[in-house]
Amino acid sequence: MPSPLKLLLIEDDTSMQTALQRALARRGMQVSGCTDGRLALQAWQSLQPDVVVLDLSLPGLDGLQVLAQARGQGLATPVLILTARGTVGDRIMGLNLGADDYLPKPFDLDELEARLRALGRRRAAPSTESGTSPELVGTLRYEKESGAIYHQGLVLELTPRELALLQALIVKPGHAVSKERLFELVFPGEAEVQYEAVEVVVYRLRKKLVGTGVTLVTLRGLGYLLKVQA
Repeated sequence: MPSPLKLLLIEDDTSMQTALQRALARRGMQVSGCTDGRLALQAWQSLQPDVVVLDLSLPGLDGLQVLAQARGQGLATPVLILTARGTVGDRIMGLNLGADDYLPKPFDLDELEARLRALGRRRAAPSTESGTSPELVGTLRYEKESGAIYHQGLVLELTPRELALLQALIVKPGHAVSKERLFELVFPGEAEVQYEAVEVVVYRLRKKLVGTGVTLVTLRGLGYLLKVQA
């Protein structure tokens, strides 16, 4: 039997948090709660959840500040922003800071569950590679057990989508991975997303690999691969 999806719910409305914890627990998820932005990072690091559900209006630290600090510390957990602040500006800022999905309040519980499970599958997908020894490509090191990728001993600061794409490529250095396969790993269960979205993630990841000695190469008609610079 697969282990339950482990969630961290960062929500300052205690009634909303209690209701969601009960509802999602009935759907087979394991939910831990946090009501203060100042304590959110500590809870995130200690619990190591599969998915984080993040409200934007938090005491102590704003949700966007929590997200920015988490990504800056290399916490690559998929994040779904759940908030009544449904303006386009907030949404764009959240996605640019590394959020993976956005659901405005009020919301449908079935839709929330579907989105959370899709994010959980995205996190689990790269870990299906066999073996536990690290993958080494040039100066990059991929620790399969933790899912982290390091450059010269420091964790690369990547969004979950960038991390999923790099994980898929680093286990097959020098070999092309098709856009279709990368789409399945980076956007699992997201039928409304176009294949071209992979190109956006590739573009952002390529910029973050500058200076590592490893380049992300496009092979027209075949896909993408990692190449160590001579």
